Amino acid sequence: MQLQSMTGFARREGSSGRYRWAWELRSVNGKGLDLRLRLPPGTEYLEAEARQLATERFSRGNMQIGLTVSASNAGVEAVVNQNAIDAVLSLRERLRDVIDPAPLRLDTLLSIRGVVDFREPEEKEGERAARDADLLGGLQLALADMTAMRMQEGSALCRIFLDQIETIETLARQIEADPSRSPPAIAARLSNQVSLILDGGSVIDQDRLYGEVALLAAKADIREEIDRLRSHVAAARDLLARGGPVGRKLDFLSQEFNREANTICSKSNSAAVTAAGVELKVVIDQFREQVQNLE
Repeated sequence: MQLQSMTGFARREGSSGRYRWAWELRSVNGKGLDLRLRLPPGTEYLEAEARQLATERFSRGNMQIGLTVSASNAGVEAVVNQNAIDAVLSLRERLRDVIDPAPLRLDTLLSIRGVVDFREPEEKEGERAARDADLLGGLQLALADMTAMRMQEGSALCRIFLDQIETIETLARQIEADPSRSPPAIAARLSNQVSLILDGGSVIDQDRLYGEVALLAAKADIREEIDRLRSHVAAARDLLARGGPVGRKLDFLSQEFNREANTICSKSNSAAVTAAGVELKVVIDQFREQVQNLE
């Protein structure tokens, strides 16, 4: 499966009978899948199925789904209110002695409120079912367009992730190969520290001294941190190769990357290792920031 970004946009337009419709979809980052639908009056019953279609395709992202529907004027029909006409004629008859007895003109009737009403014809069940099928079909196309855009963005993110992981691995090798981590260098540094203490005239129990030296050496060792970094690098590459909604797992790995980098910096006794550790933290922060865009 391909990676997907959580950022995307899609729009689909079409027609069904005398109706024109348009779906517009927008998606941004989100911890889960948050769907917000805006449907015009009279189509609210489509919301459940629309949500189902979106849920089948996406697992994360704040997504807005909007629908607009308009009807052509060609479908407007005139509805005559016979009761209103009868009331007008009855009134004319009662007032025939005080008003002009000329026949009523059509424009006069049309000017009387309530006599004639222009409205859209009632939709038949078959027409409504056909329109609903066209609307949901249009939504499926828009969702497919959104998927394609999110996958395109995901491919671009994947290339960024692979470059950043390569940098993390390179820095880990650089730290591992630093001369300050060689056994002779560590022994010389500890020996110098012990000599400074003894030269000061301090009386120290030899067994305790050896124990303190061993503890100091263990605390200064970053072998485990480097091994864990390599393990996290392999896991991140595996997730990227597997694809699909792996954003949460990569976010967790970025936290683990950061934990190891912090420990390396705190244990470092070398300016070169500290500098590499700081650069490592910068790359990891960039990695984690980009991961927030991934489904």
